[in-house]
Amino acid sequence: RDRINSETGLILRTEKSVLFVIPWGTHWIIGTTDTDWELDRSHPAATRADIDYILEHINTVLKVPLTHSDIQGVYAGLRPLLSGENEDTSQLSREHAVARPQPGLISIAGGKYTTYRVMAEDAVDAAREDIGGDVSDSVTEFIPLSGAEGYVALVNQIDRLARHQDLPVWRITHLLERYGSLVHELFALADDDRSLYEPLPGAEEYLKVEALYAATHEGALHLDDLLARRTRISIETPSRGIDSARAVAEIVAPVLGWDTDRVEAEVGAYIARVEAELESQKELADSEANAERLSAPDVRRIPVSRALDPS
Repeated sequence: RDRINSETGLILRTEKSVLFVIPWGTHWIIGTTDTDWELDRSHPAATRADIDYILEHINTVLKVPLTHSDIQGVYAGLRPLLSGENEDTSQLSREHAVARPQPGLISIAGGKYTTYRVMAEDAVDAAREDIGGDVSDSVTEFIPLSGAEGYVALVNQIDRLARHQDLPVWRITHLLERYGSLVHELFALADDDRSLYEPLPGAEEYLKVEALYAATHEGALHLDDLLARRTRISIETPSRGIDSARAVAEIVAPVLGWDTDRVEAEVGAYIARVEAELESQKELADSEANAERLSAPDVRRIPVSRALDPS
């Protein structure tokens, strides 16, 4: 975080995209690119060319330039753009569209994460038109996000919560920022085992209870769910989560029904994923980066099971 001397984010216009420089805890997230991707859609790979592009443009506004050695994590994704007459992806609409491809079927395409609620409202409103009858209007815009209800009151009680849980104030702040009022569910897990308040090896900003919670309450089924999705350890640590992998696997093994062989398989698959991503990020061409990324086994091929119902 200290490599950029600022407390606020930046938005820069490039010739191909918008570049966002966003404060992210003890890091910055910098992106994006806007390029075609015609290869594997399950695991899009960032190339050396993508990374160089971002560094080149961010460095035009920094007094001290960033280098590849300053990067702790990289990720890539695809956007569900609506096709149109202009094949330049940067010119395609970010809007969504609701359609009726056949009677009784309503589909929605396009859109983005930040408009997911209006997307859902439009899709359900379309269904309501077909159903007819006395169906009430959507109230989604008035429903708080999960964990948002009561959040402000908890923020005002941070000192009391820290004393009660015997944790530093910054730890409680971290938990509230991640879970909001759902934080009480994590407290309940740690009431039964205070060792869950220990930091995760290799990712000391996180507590062990957060890994367990991801398995018991957030539907995580694989190690990469835990390290790359429920948390962002995969892009926030120098080892990209490898130093945390075994500890996290052993924490969740009892609730996910993993035996020793399954733990080894999950850890091995995660390490292979990280190594493949690192190799893909050295390649300039999409095809070579794609081949490197696909050299890792697909974790979805590992059968899933659950030892208990988290409810």
